[in-house]
Parts: sequence; C-alpha cells; structure tokens
Amino acid sequence: MKRVTIQDIADELGVSRNTVSKAINNADGLAEATREKILQKATEMGYKQFSYINAQTAHALEQETRHKGDIALLFGDTIDNSHFASLMLDKLKMELSQWGYTLISHRVERDNFLCCTLPFTFDPKEAQAIICFEMFDRSYDEMICALGLPVLFVDGPNKRDGIDLPADQLYMDNTTAITRFVNDMLSRGKRRIGFIGDYEHCQSFFERYAAFRCAMLMAGAPVDERFCVKLLNPDQLAIRLGEMDALPEVFICANDFVARDAIYVLRKLGKSVPGDILFCGFDDSPNSRIMTPTLTTVHIHTQIMAISAMDLLISRIEQPSLHYRIVHTETELIYRDSTQIE
Repeated sequence: MKRVTIQDIADELGVSRNTVSKAINNADGLAEATREKILQKATEMGYKQFSYINAQTAHALEQETRHKGDIALLFGDTIDNSHFASLMLDKLKMELSQWGYTLISHRVERDNFLCCTLPFTFDPKEAQAIICFEMFDRSYDEMICALGLPVLFVDGPNKRDGIDLPADQLYMDNTTAITRFVNDMLSRGKRRIGFIGDYEHCQSFFERYAAFRCAMLMAGAPVDERFCVKLLNPDQLAIRLGEMDALPEVFICANDFVARDAIYVLRKLGKSVPGDILFCGFDDSPNSRIMTPTLTTVHIHTQIMAISAMDLLISRIEQPSLHYRIVHTETELIYRDSTQIE
C-alpha cells in the first residue's frame, strides 16, 4: 500500500503543503477549523506520521491500527535525558505504535556481553524485529544477526577493517559538519588542529575522526600526531594532556562529553577556553548549552533519525529480501562560545 504523504493531503484538500505541515506539527498561524479539517482528512487517508494529534484523531488512529507485534530495543548503556537518543526513541516509539508495533526495551548486561547471551527479558520468538542501539561489541552483534530476525543498528562497531554486519544501519551524518568546521578553522588561520576520542569505540567516532583527517589532508594542512588523543577515560586524558609540551589551537572531540572532560582538565592545568584553545564537540547534548563556555557542537536531528529508523524497520519487515541499507541523516554545525575568535 502506498504511503500517504503531506503532499497527498494537500492535493486532496486544495491547500498548500506548508498549511498541511503546520496542522500536523501543531504550528502557530493556522485557524483551528482549518487544522481540524486537515487532521480529519489526514486520518481518513491513513496518514501515520503525526507529530501532533488531537484526541479525536488519536482515537481514530487507535481504532484503525491493529497490533502487529513487538519490536525489541536492545541497548547496553543507560539512556538518560542528556543523551541525544532520549528524544529519538520517544518519537520512534510513537511512530511505530501508529503502525501497530510496540517498542519493548531490553538492557544487555555486562554478563550478557561476556557470555554472548540474550537478556532474560527478551524472547526472540515474541519479536518481529530488533533494534540494536549503540551496541559496539562485534561478536555480540553477529550473534544477534544470526537470530533470523530483521535487525537495525543505530550506530555500531567501527568498520576500520572493512568488516560489515548483515543488517540495516542508521547513523547521523558524521562527516559534513566536521569537514566544514575544519575548513572554517583553517580559513581563520588555525593550523594546529587536534582530535580527542577513541575512533575504535564505534563507527560514528571513527567517521568523525576520518572526516577530521580527510579535511586536513584535502586542505593541505598536516596533522600533528601529538594532538590526536585516542582516549576516553578522564583520568588517562588528564595524564595525556598534562604531558603535552604544546597544545593545538583547536580540539575537535568525538562527542560533547569528551569535550566537557577535556575542558575541565585543561582548566585545572591553567588553560582557558576559548582564550588558549578552541573546542568543538558533537551531539548538541543539553549540557553543551549550559556549560561554561557554551560548546560549539554538531546538532543531531533526532526526529528525522526516528522517522528513518521506522522506515528501515517497516520496509525490512515487509520486504525481508531487500539489500541491506546504510542511512545517514542530516546534522548541523552549531557555533557557540567555545570557538569565539577575537
């Protein structure tokens, strides 16, 4: 069955696509009667991807949506409100429910990884598909892929050796914003640029590190290996930074939490940000907006990631013989105080 789009609804009612989008997203500047008319028509046509629905629309969707089964979400680390995934998973859960699926979370404990066993709460016979969220143990991931269920990885183990998994994969764009940032810094005369983060930790970190190195290479700017710090542990980071006889002008960090730790260490060493060194993180976590200085970072569009995850899952369930897909969703470079240049 063809998926109904915003444009289909607009064509049916003879209104603009923007008007339909405002109604579905509960945006301002729209008469309530018009909003109700659009939501009603969208429901009648079988539109599923509501960001906003009123009680009447929700009831209609509930009546027409038949439960099709459970989708298992496997994750290793706790996902709290400071993690970019929190909003993404909330949106994904809502989207899947409108297609008749229930998202059930299962935490994979340390012993599960060590023994390559499934969480006791998870029975593969009860699941229609599996989402592995930030599961970076390749052996464990291969075991999950061998269960015979559709599998989607949201991020995954690094592929520096060219080894891939037999599953669909979803990532944020880890390349474009980093490449732009490097070129922006070079254009401002900053030649000594470094990177902090373990690029073997996961594929996203590897892609961010590779983007940094590639951007420097393409610009003809040498990478000083002294400024490439492959560490995640804050204690090790403090030792490494303290031992440096010189610092770069700019540090790119694998994510915002690595940047926060590094800024804290440098502050204890008597260095200021952005006075002595500039910083860029990744993820646009809530902490990046309230820390001092506020952190230049890369914003992940969690709503788009959720919609993309749903599309990959539903299409895989309905067409299991499809070739495996690797999808990257748009990201956006956000400049803040940590890269202020006089």
